[in-house]
Amino acid sequence: MAVRCRNATRRRSSSVKMAAPLATYTKEEQRSVIRFLSSEGAKPIEIHRRMKVQYGDACLSLQQVYGWTRKFMNGIGSVTDSPGPGQAHRVVTPEAIAAVEATVKENRRVTVNEIAAHLDMSHGSAHHIVRDKK
Repeated sequence: MAVRCRNATRRRSSSVKMAAPLATYTKEEQRSVIRFLSSEGAKPIEIHRRMKVQYGDACLSLQQVYGWTRKFMNGIGSVTDSPGPGQAHRVVTPEAIAAVEATVKENRRVTVNEIAAHLDMSHGSAHHIVRDKK
C-alpha cells in the first residue's frame, strides 16, 4: 500500500499550468509584466522565474528585473526607456533653412563654421542644411 503525502498532493493540484511560450513580444511588454507582478507584491526573483518560462532566452536578465522593479516601486510608471545621453536631435526648421540660404547667397565662399557661428546653430545642423537642402 502506497502512502501519499498530503503536501505533495496539494502542490500538484495548486500548480499553475502555463500557456505556450510567447513568440513575439517587446521590451515594453516585459516591463509591463514586471510592473503588474511587482504591484501584486511578487519578489523580483519570482517575477524573473515566471517570465523566463514565457519568454525563454529572450527574457530580460535578473538584474534588469530588479532594476525595473525598483523603478516601479519608487513611483516611475512608464515602461519606456527615457532618452539617454548621446547625440542631440537635429532640428532643421524652415526658418533655419531660409537663414542659411540667405547667408550663402550673400557670400558663396562662406564656410559651414561661419554659418553656424553667425546663425547660432551647431556645425552639424549647418552642414546638414548646406549639404541636403540645395
